[in-house]
Amino acid sequence: MLARDPDVKIDTLWVAGGLYGNPFALERLLELYGREPGPKALVFNGDFHWFDVQDFIAIDDAVRAHLATRGNVETELAAPAAGAGCGCGYPDFVDDGTVERSNRIIERLRAAAQRHPAALARLAALPMHLVAEVGGERVAIVHGDADSLAGWGFSQEALGTADGRRAAGEAFERSGARVFASSHTCLPVMARFAGERVVVNNGAAGMPNFHRTTFGLATRISARRSASLYAQRAGAVFVEAVAIDYDARAWQRRFLAQWPEGSDAHRSYYQRIVRGPRYTPGQAAAA
Repeated sequence: MLARDPDVKIDTLWVAGGLYGNPFALERLLELYGREPGPKALVFNGDFHWFDVQDFIAIDDAVRAHLATRGNVETELAAPAAGAGCGCGYPDFVDDGTVERSNRIIERLRAAAQRHPAALARLAALPMHLVAEVGGERVAIVHGDADSLAGWGFSQEALGTADGRRAAGEAFERSGARVFASSHTCLPVMARFAGERVVVNNGAAGMPNFHRTTFGLATRISARRSASLYAQRAGAVFVEAVAIDYDARAWQRRFLAQWPEGSDAHRSYYQRIVRGPRYTPGQAAAA
């Protein structure tokens, strides 16, 4: 599946998962990416939709100018599976209230998306993963983990266990990848493995990833090093976590216009949007 010829060969790759319908993060991401010289590609690796009940088609139009893969959100919008809800595949440590609210969020977003059948057809046609050759190194781009679109194998929790690291090591062997770039679990990870191999999870491009911050994250992979929050060397390339420092106040206002106090998304996400999760860059880079 991932042990195939690359879909694209470039010098620099940006990967942004979890945009979550934040137009201000999208604007800032495109600005930063636009400054990048040389042969390059930007991949939105899923969940670029989520909060965008009013901005759905604007987000979709901007994303389709670049490479993209389906996340669980796009999959459940385009081809909803009976009983799957948001398709998040939440592990047992996620509480039932969060799961139930997420299922209601996808229902409201689906109602907005159904006004755009051509966009839904495009989402259905998106691949589940891509393979890139970046600076001569092989990069597997997934949404969840190497085995499942909604898998949590590249989460901080999984990679903090011996079984999780063993499974990731086996995925490297099967795919021949130097780097796995993922998202889905909503918290970032930069995990180093033997042979200068790296699993990088950017967490969320459209929401804060660290306590008392208001910026999102994208992954940048290139032989040319840039300014980043933290990085790892993977063979001939650097794997970097880049801050997407969007207009946080504007995003908070836009979010509240779509998801006011008391709504499901407000109850699940607003405190994170304002203050960030209880998570630090040191935790992200410690796996």
